[in-house]
Parts: sequence; C-alpha cells; structure tokens
Amino acid sequence: MYLAASQIVASRLIEFNLGFYTFFAPAAVFLYPFLSQAIDMINEVYGEKKAHVAIIIAFVTQVLLVTFIVMTNSLTPAPFFEYEAARQSIFSQNIRIVVASWFSFLVFQSLDAYVFAWMKKNYPQQIFLRSASSDLLSLTFDSLIFVVLAFYGVAPLLPLIIGQIVAKNFIGLLDTPWFVWYKKYLEKNSALNEN
Repeated sequence: MYLAASQIVASRLIEFNLGFYTFFAPAAVFLYPFLSQAIDMINEVYGEKKAHVAIIIAFVTQVLLVTFIVMTNSLTPAPFFEYEAARQSIFSQNIRIVVASWFSFLVFQSLDAYVFAWMKKNYPQQIFLRSASSDLLSLTFDSLIFVVLAFYGVAPLLPLIIGQIVAKNFIGLLDTPWFVWYKKYLEKNSALNEN
C-alpha cells in the first residue's frame, strides 16, 4: 500500500519551511520510511530471505500498478466524463521518476534487509539500533540516488537531496519506536503462547 501510494505522489514536490531553512522533497517522503519499517518487521520475524521475497513482491506490485495506470490512461474516456483532465494530471506517470523509484527501491531496500540481518546476527539485543541504522543508511542512499536519477536537469538537486534525506530520516526515526513495540509485542505473545 505504501509503495503504491508513493508511486502516485512522488512527482509532487513539496516545501518544508523550518523558519531558518527551506528545503524541498517529493511528497512520497511521508510514505517511504514506513515501507522500510515493514521490511524490517518481516526481516525480524521471518529472516532476510523472506524480507527479500517481500521486496520482490512489492516491486512486482509497483510495476503492475504503473502498468495498469498506463493502460487505463490510454483508453478513450467516456465523452460525458468531465474530470478526465484532472484524472490524467493525477495519474499520468513520469517515466524518469518511475524508473528512478524502481531502481532505488530495489537496490536500497535490499541494502536495508542485508544490513538489518547482519546487525541482528551481530547485535541481537540492540533492537532500536539495528532498525534505525539500517533504515537511516538505506533511506539516505535511496534519497541521493533517487533524486539524482529522477530530477537531474529538471530541478535543483541539492535542496531536493537535503530535503528528502532530512524528511525521510526524521520520519524513519519517528517510526522506529513502533518497531521496538512490535518486537516486544511478539516476544510477549510468544511467551504467552508457550504457556
């Protein structure tokens, strides 16, 4: 769900005004950190291989979503449908943004899954650390690569890169306590089920 929604809203650039500094980012920055957290949760319970399977399933779902949107955009609308221009403006796909999104998603969610699994093996008690650090690493590199591929020559890169990195990582840190809660919930329910 998060990935599908991010595909639709990624082309909208938004402004963050902190009073002392203004930066910009694609609107999808609000959704993407939750996807990284979901992959961490799968990795925590089912392991790295299942996390990679989930990444592939999410990627295929994203490709199918874009394919269906492109297909429906190519169909002739009913002559009395007066909202076609608005619908097209919302659902028209910028191929450069789409490909940049697909590439960065596959590469950096895979990195997230690998780093998370490595940290789980080497630091099994550091729940917050493994979730936060794997997400911060992958979200930072994802932002850098996505913005360059999607907006090079079209928009100012540095403010977009800074904006995306700051926003994604801030949201990523805010949602990390949910992962810790999820882990404790699993441990509690596991203990209850054993009794």
